[in-house]
Amino acid sequence: MLEGKDALVGAQTGTGKTASFALPILQRLAENPLPRPHIRALILTPTRELAAQVEQNIKTYGRHLRLKSTTVFGGVNINPQVQTLRRGVDILVATPGRLLDHMRSGTVNLSKVEILVLDEADRMLDMGFIRDIRRVLDALPKQRQNLFFSATFPREIREFADSFLSSPAEIAIARESKTADLIKQVVYPVDKANKRALISSLIGKGNWQQVLIFTRTKHGANRLAGQLEKDGITAAAIHGNKSQGARTRALADFKRGTVRALVATDIAARGLDIKELPHVVNYELPNVPEDYVHRIGRTGRAGSNGVAMSLVCREEKPLLADIERTTRNRIESVIIPGFEPGTHHATDDDKGSDERRGRPSGNSRDPKRSGGRNTSGGRARQGKQADGQPSRSQQAKPTGQPAKPGKRRRGGSGRKRPAADSQASSHSPAAQSRPFQSALRAVASIFGGASQRDN
Repeated sequence: MLEGKDALVGAQTGTGKTASFALPILQRLAENPLPRPHIRALILTPTRELAAQVEQNIKTYGRHLRLKSTTVFGGVNINPQVQTLRRGVDILVATPGRLLDHMRSGTVNLSKVEILVLDEADRMLDMGFIRDIRRVLDALPKQRQNLFFSATFPREIREFADSFLSSPAEIAIARESKTADLIKQVVYPVDKANKRALISSLIGKGNWQQVLIFTRTKHGANRLAGQLEKDGITAAAIHGNKSQGARTRALADFKRGTVRALVATDIAARGLDIKELPHVVNYELPNVPEDYVHRIGRTGRAGSNGVAMSLVCREEKPLLADIERTTRNRIESVIIPGFEPGTHHATDDDKGSDERRGRPSGNSRDPKRSGGRNTSGGRARQGKQADGQPSRSQQAKPTGQPAKPGKRRRGGSGRKRPAADSQASSHSPAAQSRPFQSALRAVASIFGGASQRDN
């Protein structure tokens, strides 16, 4: 890099890639200063967190140099960025989308760029930034140094790199998709319904003070963070729908120790550099095996040991097989006593939470209102929404209020039988058919409630 050659670099996360390009850039620019700052080095990253981290590292490494750097990314006010760019910087760290905003508005000048760095290029491909990057490349001088960094090299990445790199030196620090040796990996088989109880148990019994938990969706991250808070574990969620201010605060609180559990989507798998992070948990396995490598790479960084745990239900076994095949590593499987697959644990949708919140449990309800059914299992589906709050039917009709005449309750529960029905002999055909009809009504109400909840 000091010689000005193009480079194609593959290295697993946590091995010091940022320093490997930041230090040569600082040295080269410091040796040939300009009278007025211009953007001479451009570093593109896929996420805001990674951009902020890279720029902070550059400031740290170059604190005794007369070089200026800044970062631009979305989710924050663009005006302060415009003012900083007008004053002039030597090194710009940017996400592709916000950089294009500045290019369109004419607030950034890339005509003097000498060095281009694409960091976490495979992630930028996954996030659909390739077209944006090509627009940026078209605005850069043809004569420049290109440094291409990626943890993995699928075919699309190699084709993209070949399109603009010139006789690059290829440097491979570790086998592709190989997980760090300092990370102990373990799989905990568990039913999907028991994952939340298991993660709370692990954090509580292990007295974990800092754990990064990955979910597959933004809604799942919000939901799990809220559930952990109810279990007495300080938690925060970080994902793409959060404002940049909220993401920055959550990460700062996590690093400071005021938040024990940081629940994140894969947007945080790249770029989170947390010193000596001891625990990473895959609450849900990622759909892409390479994302597993980046998730668990948040621990075991810079020579520190770490533990990566995955809570795997039956439906996720194919994903686990893909991960083991990609990483060429058989992950140890350990069953936690009390959480064996097939074991039921109380959740917010069970009667225990109702009692804690001051509502009657399923078994304490008036059997007349439930049509004589055992409501301990079906009530959670029929009577509550996914967020654990009372459904509209419960809010509209307080306990003990009779149904309006001539109207049938949802699912047939509590429907008034005709007089002849109530007087029929237990040996009559009508009486014998009642259990079957009641069962049909119960099934219909359960599936009806589940569909509304899922929607």
